[in-house]
Amino acid sequence: MSENDLYESKSSLVSRNITVLGKRTSVRLEPEMWRELKGISARENCTIHDLCSLISLRKKEKTSLTAAIRVFLMLYYRAAATDEGHMKAGHGNFENMKRRAGMTADWTALKFKRAMEWSEAENRLAPHIGNATEATAARANVSS
Repeated sequence: MSENDLYESKSSLVSRNITVLGKRTSVRLEPEMWRELKGISARENCTIHDLCSLISLRKKEKTSLTAAIRVFLMLYYRAAATDEGHMKAGHGNFENMKRRAGMTADWTALKFKRAMEWSEAENRLAPHIGNATEATAARANVSS
């Protein structure tokens, strides 16, 4: 999958049942994350269940399994990344990155358009946010 395909994919979360440490549970991840877990399990000669059990044993107690899986995937691939690999992928030049992402040459215009969209959204929401803020302040003054 090219980097361009990654940005254009319309991924939504996919829920799958897995067995973690002998207990069945459900995990919701993006299709790309499931694909990479499958690839890693094939490379490491184990099952997705084995990988997720290992991840579960290593995660911090308050960290969700889903978050721990995403961190594992990033760390797994980061450990395999080399400077030579980054050079071959054309990393190290933001202009190349924008091109791979399918961005137009007019980056400034796109940033301006997005800023205008945010500004318009803030203007539409401001009256509602202001009323909520005023109501909260009024309640605080009554209770003090």
